[in-house]
Amino acid sequence: MSNTEFPDDELRHEQEFIDGLYARVDVLRGDTEAAVSDALAQGDKPMQARLERDILVAERSGLLAALNSVDGSLCFGRIDLASGQSHHIGRIGLRADDPERTPVLIDWRADVARPFYLATGHTPLGLRRRRHISTDGRRVMSLHDEILDLSDRERTGHEDPSGDAVLLAALDSARTGRMSDIVQTIQADQDRIIRAPHRGVLVVEGGPGTGKTAVALHRAAYLLYEHRELLARRAVLIVGPNPAFLGYIGEVLPSLGETGVLLATVGELFPGVRATATDTPEAAAVKGRAEMADVLARVVRDRQALPDPVIAIQHDRDVLLLDDGLVNVARERTRAAELPHNMAREHFEGHILNTLTDMVAERIGTDPYDGSNLLDASDITQIRDELAENPEVWSAIDQLWPRLTPQRLVADFLADPEGYVSDEDAAAIRRPVTRTWTTADVPLLDEAAELLGEDDRVARARAEREREAQVSYAQGVLDVSYASRTYEFEDKEDSDPEASEVLSAHDIIDAERFAERQEEEDHRSAAERAAADRTWAFGHIIVDEAQELSPMAWRLLMRRSPTRSMTLVGDPAQTAEAAGVGSWSEILAPYVEDRWEHTRLGVNYRTPSEIMDLAAAVLRAGNPDFEPPSSVRSTGVRPWVRRVDDDLPGAVEKAVSELTPSEGRLAVIAPRELHRGLAARLEGVTAGAEPDLTRTVVLLDPRQAKGLEFDSVLVVEPGRYGTSDLYVALTRATQRLGVLHTGELPRALAP
Repeated sequence: MSNTEFPDDELRHEQEFIDGLYARVDVLRGDTEAAVSDALAQGDKPMQARLERDILVAERSGLLAALNSVDGSLCFGRIDLASGQSHHIGRIGLRADDPERTPVLIDWRADVARPFYLATGHTPLGLRRRRHISTDGRRVMSLHDEILDLSDRERTGHEDPSGDAVLLAALDSARTGRMSDIVQTIQADQDRIIRAPHRGVLVVEGGPGTGKTAVALHRAAYLLYEHRELLARRAVLIVGPNPAFLGYIGEVLPSLGETGVLLATVGELFPGVRATATDTPEAAAVKGRAEMADVLARVVRDRQALPDPVIAIQHDRDVLLLDDGLVNVARERTRAAELPHNMAREHFEGHILNTLTDMVAERIGTDPYDGSNLLDASDITQIRDELAENPEVWSAIDQLWPRLTPQRLVADFLADPEGYVSDEDAAAIRRPVTRTWTTADVPLLDEAAELLGEDDRVARARAEREREAQVSYAQGVLDVSYASRTYEFEDKEDSDPEASEVLSAHDIIDAERFAERQEEEDHRSAAERAAADRTWAFGHIIVDEAQELSPMAWRLLMRRSPTRSMTLVGDPAQTAEAAGVGSWSEILAPYVEDRWEHTRLGVNYRTPSEIMDLAAAVLRAGNPDFEPPSSVRSTGVRPWVRRVDDDLPGAVEKAVSELTPSEGRLAVIAPRELHRGLAARLEGVTAGAEPDLTRTVVLLDPRQAKGLEFDSVLVVEPGRYGTSDLYVALTRATQRLGVLHTGELPRALAP
């Protein structure tokens, strides 16, 4: 009988295939768990260490992450080729146990899988059918077949006439507070961006709901697959606008089996510093200007001081005077080396010691009769060594060319910025010396670190002492081993002449190599090492909401990408930060001139047309030529706008009960100054903390809502927002939108 009469045969076939895949995964996972157990049970410590290291490498390579991520839809599609072959497509690749290692499941990133995303009836790319497999855990729930070869008369009963059923189901599904991957529904324009070449700068521009963030994350997964060796070693950095956003996207890459990625905000990119304070918009704008690099350079040069008027140094019952002329010579010679401040200090020390040595030599070594110098080279060296042991000499050097840390330099500058910036700017950024930092401070700290460098002489000396101690300890172990061997065999040599030929550890390894073998290995992943190393060069950097970053923040990021391998994602129409650049050419011209690619996503998958029309009117009020992305769907539910005459918190409470979906999430987006009063009326909602996006109702301000999406959104007091902030707030909903106001409405929202 035909499949048309018994369509459940298709479901049964796919279910059996899925069961077979999970059986393979369970075996692989079980083998790995057994290896872990064996490692822990080993009595042999070196063997245990090696096994644990191998397991750790497997975890970090993404293998275990991939196996542990497949409880979702392991297999989500099938392509039937005109040649008669079929390939199942999934999140990871799996092979059979036969000698040929035949592929059973094709990784979605493999070239073989690409027609699943690109084939159309007009351009079938060798396919006759594309099947979407919808699963709930390990159970197949439904099939959706697209016929690409219209001459093929075979039918399964699972044909999808529009070919959009799976996409629309995903768009209409309830939100969970965490972004999901889109491997099952990647569209052709998105696929081209995901698989774009690795090198160079790619700018992906797109309005709200176009999927640009999801595309960027899947691009990271694809690049890690395609350039595994390079990027596993150098890591991928993903920069997001705030911690809530990073939490929102944090599960996407692990669900795709990729863990070699560092997710961070700009405020987390200076090791040892975490930005927790908040700047005023005026202060953030001043700190973000490109001119701050020159300002900090002047601050550093001013710390390279001259005596006022002299510094007196007591030495051997004599007084040596360092005046500004002598010090200035030493300072200019040091600056001529063009080294960072702390690294140049060694040169300055040398010049000052030489100057003081010449003073002493002239005083004690000059013949009073003919003026000749009576000292030889060894005498000069002795004088210099004695000066180098004089604490007053080092006190003078510390005063004239102090060792500086980025934290101290920036804190001192912000406490007293007068003379470096205008009076207005100084008033905006001035603050007492504090241990708390803002996001806008971090690029300043990074710039200061570049200007200062690190005098690593102390660290190198400490490392050398530690190594000498390790070698000494290793030598002791070898000596004990040799003594034990001598004692053991000295009585056997008479009866067994060959006993003396037995090799000991002494014979095959020396103390230095033995010490090297005992050094602890660094088991951290590349991403973990990168997070602790300010000078790390990433293999690829992805920046979300890139239009919001300041010129100083771009200087920081470009230092971390010397190869300029970057994907920048954003929308200039949503620029809200006062320090944001907004223009791609302004951002990139100082670093790559015009050598960058630009692409645009123009289809809105998130926002229904009813809501998008309202949001677009906000931008058109100031820019009549503005063209929003085109929404792919309509819900038939129009957004509403209501005026509140009194008791705004009560009206919000009532509207929340009206808008809260039976499943999914609701966001109340309101000015920050209203949060405390609103939170008091909303059950389970807190103000002043990073929002928990998995809760049914969350309270956000417009900046916190960037990049997020919710089933329903309530926008409160839109008249207090800037145009970009309002546009962002209005475009977060996938289903329903309400607006409450007490004051004047923006013209675009007025009835």
